Amino acid sequence: MERRKFLKAATGGAVASAALAAPAIAQSRIDMVIVSTWGRDFPGLGTSAQRLAARIEQITEGRIAVQYFAAGERVGAFDSFDEVASGNAQAYIGTDYYWKGKHAGWSPFTAVPFGLTYTEIDGWMKFGGGQELYNKIGDEFGLRGFPCGNTGLQMGGWFNKEINSPEDLRGLKMRIPGLGGDVMSKVGASPVSLPGGQIYENLVSGAIDATEWVGPWNDFFLKLYEAAKFYYWPGMHEPASQVCLGMNASWWSTVPENDKLLIQVACAEENAMQPAETNYQNGIYLNRLVNEYGVELREFNDDVYEAFGDAATEVIEEARDHSALAAEIFDSFLAARGNVGVWTNYSDAPYVAKRNRYLKI
Repeated sequence: MERRKFLKAATGGAVASAALAAPAIAQSRIDMVIVSTWGRDFPGLGTSAQRLAARIEQITEGRIAVQYFAAGERVGAFDSFDEVASGNAQAYIGTDYYWKGKHAGWSPFTAVPFGLTYTEIDGWMKFGGGQELYNKIGDEFGLRGFPCGNTGLQMGGWFNKEINSPEDLRGLKMRIPGLGGDVMSKVGASPVSLPGGQIYENLVSGAIDATEWVGPWNDFFLKLYEAAKFYYWPGMHEPASQVCLGMNASWWSTVPENDKLLIQVACAEENAMQPAETNYQNGIYLNRLVNEYGVELREFNDDVYEAFGDAATEVIEEARDHSALAAEIFDSFLAARGNVGVWTNYSDAPYVAKRNRYLKI
């Protein structure tokens, strides 16, 4: 009899414990709204952002409940920064050179004309003080973030006419953001900043004369080959376009330490995944653009590139003079270019040139 009473009491206690456990687990879930600067399901950039959002929820076993909004679904692409800094959303996935109007120091964390390649910027962020400086500029805006992707070296862009000299750039209306846009301005073009979803219609209508976007894979799906004839290479403006997950710092401080580490792991995973995918797909789609759609590839000549280089030198110096923090960031970035860049000069660059020249198959 006493045993039956004990079992009944114990069972009732277990039921009570289970009833209490469910709300406790629910309360421990952390909401994470992520806004993006990329369109829904857009190959490469969009799908990478969606993959990261899903991975964060998966890797934390649902403790972080993620809601993902592509550009325009909650806020406009260029409103993502303010949405997160204000605390209206917890994170954005985007390229930080979009925020250079808020502080010049943001640009190196995406790309600088004639700057670092993917492997070089990855080295700077991890071993050259880049992440620490990213934290430092983030502190000024209440943000904390980590690299979560890279589109690698970009093409020079799509043009409706041939560019044979610096004079051909003058008066040209070109969609090109970041410091690359400042370079184009100095050579006489008129840079225009547009989110990816608005490029095609503006190029078709003649509102712009030229545009850069990313590379063959991404450009193919925007159908830019329908709107412009000449596809120029190589791009000087974005030798490695780093993508970052920027989070509201107040929200970040509430995340348990183990889940903070898991978010960083998810970012590191995607930071390797996206450039590998983009690099592989770019070769496939470049062949398609040329062989199936008749796109004409053109290489910027030395005169044009010299004009780009002179303008980029001025642009970098002006950005560096913005503030003490901007100078600190650019000095660190350029130091990395002088260090890891030396190795690039004796490794990848000459090897690829000789591979192309001497391999017979």
